[in-house]
Amino acid sequence: MKNYLNFENDIKDIEVEIEKLQDPYNNEGISTVDTGKIDKLQLDLDKKLKGIYSNLDPWQTTLVARHEDRPKSKFFIDNLFKNFFPLHGDRLFGEDKSSITGLANFDRQPVMVIGQEKGDDLNTRIERNFGMMKPEGYRKSIRLMKIADKFGLPVIIFIDTPGAYPGVGAEERGQAEAIAKSIECSLSLGVPTISIIIGEGGSGGAIALASSNKILMFENAIYSVISPEGCASILWRDPKKTLEAATAMKLTSKDLLKLKIIDEIILEPSGGAHRDRDQILKDLKKSISRSLGELLAMSRDDLIEQKKNKFLNIGRENGLSKNTLSSDDLFSGNINKIIQVKNKILNKKFLIISLVFSIGFLFLSLLYLR
Repeated sequence: MKNYLNFENDIKDIEVEIEKLQDPYNNEGISTVDTGKIDKLQLDLDKKLKGIYSNLDPWQTTLVARHEDRPKSKFFIDNLFKNFFPLHGDRLFGEDKSSITGLANFDRQPVMVIGQEKGDDLNTRIERNFGMMKPEGYRKSIRLMKIADKFGLPVIIFIDTPGAYPGVGAEERGQAEAIAKSIECSLSLGVPTISIIIGEGGSGGAIALASSNKILMFENAIYSVISPEGCASILWRDPKKTLEAATAMKLTSKDLLKLKIIDEIILEPSGGAHRDRDQILKDLKKSISRSLGELLAMSRDDLIEQKKNKFLNIGRENGLSKNTLSSDDLFSGNINKIIQVKNKILNKKFLIISLVFSIGFLFLSLLYLR
């Protein structure tokens, strides 16, 4: 049974009509299949899908990113990689089933794979904690990223989470510290790292695994510091203002590419990734191969420097400042200004000394007259 979003009613009506025509043993009895009418309806369906999905607003994009039928990390791991060997546990507390991790081969290249997994049905969603990782999940990722760094293995990460798990137990075990350590570890890796946001990239739970050399993002995925519902509740005191919140946060792939927070958009079939899994799989494989090829040609020091400059430069061009920022010119602007002021003072030192003496003489004269 297909699942439809609230703005897909017209699509649902056409597909129901097509299914009836394709079934010769329908309620009206045995009849012939009207292929001409089916073809016409299929054309109408394609036009409707393109019309709706080419004009999605940010809140509708959020709903598509959360779609129940959307392909999850497990689907991509099963179909993109060979010889996947799962690795479990953080060696401190236990196993977190909301993430799938292990060694695999991608086009004969050994890699470390990490994927946040929401689950496909009610039972697996409960088992996977709806993709919300706990501290042990992030510490497991840190452990495996360090192994990858030690043995020179590229790290490929699939991101799909509403956020880190906010439960009492998770907070008691150091959720914030685990997220911070994961970001720190990601930034220090000297091997190629690629993060792919395939659905929902929510809050620190996503950025903990998205501090990579390359960040790829599906066309209808989202990436934000908070959910639109949470933002609306805080800013407008009204959880129904989700469209205003989603628009203000610029959480869509197009907005994030303009802000240079992500590096590439992977286009989806009309109607979303769930409507043509084979096509999205093929496009994702090409994108990962291209990015991996670029990063494998870089040295360890270059990979670390590229990653550092990438995140330092976020917001510099379209944000508070238009000046780019790197580790070399972090303070150069201020230092140059100080040097300029110093040179001006030296050039006019006799004038400044005379002025100081004049003010001093005037001050002494006033004291004497009193």
